[in-house]
Amino acid sequence: MDKLFQSKWFIRIISLVFAVSLYLFVTVETDTTKNESRLLPGDSNEVQVIEDMPLDIRIDADQYVVSGVPEHVKVSLEGKPSVLTPIVRQKNFTVFVDLQELGEGEHTVEIEYENMPDDLTAYIEPKTIDVVIEKRASKDFAVSVDLLNIDSLPLGYEIGEPEVSPGYVTIISSETIIEQIAMVKIFVDVTDLKESIRNREVPVSVYDIQGNELNVLVEPASVTVSVPVERPSKKVPLTIKTKGDLPDGLKLEKLEAEQEIEIFGKREILNEITEVSTIEIDMADIDKTDTYEVELDLPEGVVANNESIDVIIELSESKVFKKVPIDKKGDNADNVTFVNPAEAIVDITANGSDELIKSLKKEDITTSIDVGALDGGEHKVELNVNGPENIKFEPEFNTVTVRIED
Repeated sequence: MDKLFQSKWFIRIISLVFAVSLYLFVTVETDTTKNESRLLPGDSNEVQVIEDMPLDIRIDADQYVVSGVPEHVKVSLEGKPSVLTPIVRQKNFTVFVDLQELGEGEHTVEIEYENMPDDLTAYIEPKTIDVVIEKRASKDFAVSVDLLNIDSLPLGYEIGEPEVSPGYVTIISSETIIEQIAMVKIFVDVTDLKESIRNREVPVSVYDIQGNELNVLVEPASVTVSVPVERPSKKVPLTIKTKGDLPDGLKLEKLEAEQEIEIFGKREILNEITEVSTIEIDMADIDKTDTYEVELDLPEGVVANNESIDVIIELSESKVFKKVPIDKKGDNADNVTFVNPAEAIVDITANGSDELIKSLKKEDITTSIDVGALDGGEHKVELNVNGPENIKFEPEFNTVTVRIED
């Protein structure tokens, strides 16, 4: 036996057996404890936290004002879930500071609670607070309007004078705080505003000279504001500007658009404007009669209902038709010889709208002389030119010299 205990392997085996046994014992005990805990729910306490419990102030509000009191405190509640959960959900208890027996000055006071079930324990953070109690004072202040983002108004719109009702509010606080008041105002955002604001309710804010907001009592806490939005306008003459020359063969007959245009902008800008023009039309790009859309060249800070207008441009065109035959009419037609010109042909220049001239063909033009009443010999005869309506024809000569043979 002594030899057995002196064996290293025997000692190692015995140690392993003890270690396994100890592990199994601890595991079984832990599982047993867990099972007992599951079997006995509600016997152990829980803790739930209310992060924003309102804090009441008990003070003679007709005589004093107090500063340094937070609006909310953190409350941790401990107890059985059956009691704890309804209390946390309903918050039907009160957390407060009692300042009724304290006078003016600085005080450190404890935060208290009431209407708490006896089997719950409450922990409040912070436990105490430092407060300052001062005599109550009040003063009336005019309310001003601060228009935000006025540069973001749509172009052509203008803000009128805002109206606030009531125009004055009463500020209630300590005399020290009231002496610090520098601004009492409301804020109205006018970004992209196109219609007037009517009777909008807006809260009143109070600031000191550095722009810090002051925590004071304002009566009434909000006012109504109306902000008129206007769109001043003016009708001015419209000038059509051009540059360059028309292509060869084209002539400008009409350049027409609206005589007046309505523009919108701030009054001080409109008062300086006597006319509005288009951007320059490059006549070199105009090759036919048509209605062209042309942008307006509006001054800065001015808009119109449309950024462009229609301009009617009518063109005329000249075209020469070479060697148009001259017909002979009358009983003596077979006996006629042309003297001047020697040949029975003439060059004709046609003038008319570019649309008509572009469709005009040589075959559409006829020229003739009437020799029916002429006797033998040389005669000057008037040249007649005929063609489509609304086209003016100019022959290179107006008379023809002919010889009538007997």
